[in-house]
Amino acid sequence: MDRAKRAASAILGKDKPPVGAAGASDDDFADFAGAPDPSPASAPPLGVSQAGVPAAFATAGSSAVPYTAWYRVWERSSPKDFVQEAILLPFLVLAILVHFWGTKKNRRIAQRWITAHQPLLEEEYAVVGYGGPRPPSVEDVQASGLQQALASESVLESSEVLKQRTALEYSTYASGRQNVAFSDVRIYLYNRHNPLSLLMEYAVSTFFDTFPTPSERLDLVSYLFDGKEDEMVPVGGGQLGREVKEQRKASSASRYDNFVWAVVHKEGMKRLRDERYDISLTGTKDHPKLPSWATVMSENAEITEHLLTPELISAVESAGDLFGHLIISDQPLDKPLNLDDTVPQKRIFLTLRLPSSPEDYSKTRPIFAYTLRLPDLLVSVAHFRPDVMKKVRQTRDEQIRKLRRAAEDEQAEERAVRRDREKKEKREATLKGMSAEEQRKYLEKEREKGQRKNQKRMTQKG
Repeated sequence: MDRAKRAASAILGKDKPPVGAAGASDDDFADFAGAPDPSPASAPPLGVSQAGVPAAFATAGSSAVPYTAWYRVWERSSPKDFVQEAILLPFLVLAILVHFWGTKKNRRIAQRWITAHQPLLEEEYAVVGYGGPRPPSVEDVQASGLQQALASESVLESSEVLKQRTALEYSTYASGRQNVAFSDVRIYLYNRHNPLSLLMEYAVSTFFDTFPTPSERLDLVSYLFDGKEDEMVPVGGGQLGREVKEQRKASSASRYDNFVWAVVHKEGMKRLRDERYDISLTGTKDHPKLPSWATVMSENAEITEHLLTPELISAVESAGDLFGHLIISDQPLDKPLNLDDTVPQKRIFLTLRLPSSPEDYSKTRPIFAYTLRLPDLLVSVAHFRPDVMKKVRQTRDEQIRKLRRAAEDEQAEERAVRRDREKKEKREATLKGMSAEEQRKYLEKEREKGQRKNQKRMTQKG
């Protein structure tokens, strides 16, 4: 009964506790009683500088950078932002200046050389350079007529004579001479546009003998006709062409005997023998008429007697330390790997060091001019006794026999492989057309045949 009364009074609100009692029962929430009512955070408008950003979001040590237009770099940067660029820029400018200075210096050296030696080339060859004859000027035509101006104007411009292949290599070309198909001239200079690379070359050549010391040099290679004018310089048809062909057939004036002969500076003698196959065929012998620093490399002493002329000795002495080597060869530079490589190809090689001053070109001009005229001397005197040439041919014939034997062995091996392959294909085709029983009998017969061969072989060995 009492329980029903209490429930009814609770529903009607008669047992509502006093306010003090409610506050006493909420002691656990007293920490939150003094907190202010939350208010929404206001976002700063666009365009506000970093100075208005609350300190809670500022990075330690950051400075205020104003917002400006994209092209007004000076307003949001300072010189200290470009310290690395300021350090690298002088080195970049220095590298560019050194590159241009080095290429210009090399071009000037090459131009000086062609200026000093172009008259010698023009005296011996009809065409010098890559461009062709320059056309006559209007003044020349008015003064002497078109025909005479064309006849007299056969000299090339200096820029057409010399071609720049790289920053340290220049070349020129000459053709149109009796006994010579063409001559190729290469000028190799220091790597002045890249001093670090040049220093590395010097360092490597100091510690390793296989790397030559960097030097400025000239390489002249003349390719001789040797009776092959029709192959190297074909002629057209017509009456003139037929006459030229008949003259070439009737004449063998450009031929001479096959041999290898050289005059070399002793400083580069070992390197030449190691690097060139043709020089490895020769023997070395000092000559009393040559300077002490030069020697002769020849296949026979009689060849030296015919080719070591007083003019050549004088030219070598005049060149002095600028002389590298003069080589007359009919053999390849690298060791022949097949019979095609043993076909004689007659050439003349001249290597000279470039002098440091233009006045010293007078030392190398005699040997350069002598080399240009050397084909005429070879055609006239390089015909030796059969005994001499027999000794010269022995080495070449031995090399040809080795190559022929290697070629025959290779062909025999190829034939054996082809024969085995054909035999295997025939066996597979035969087995493919048989039944299972026929294949079994065929394989047993083949096995018995192989066993009989092995027994017979063992009996013969015993």
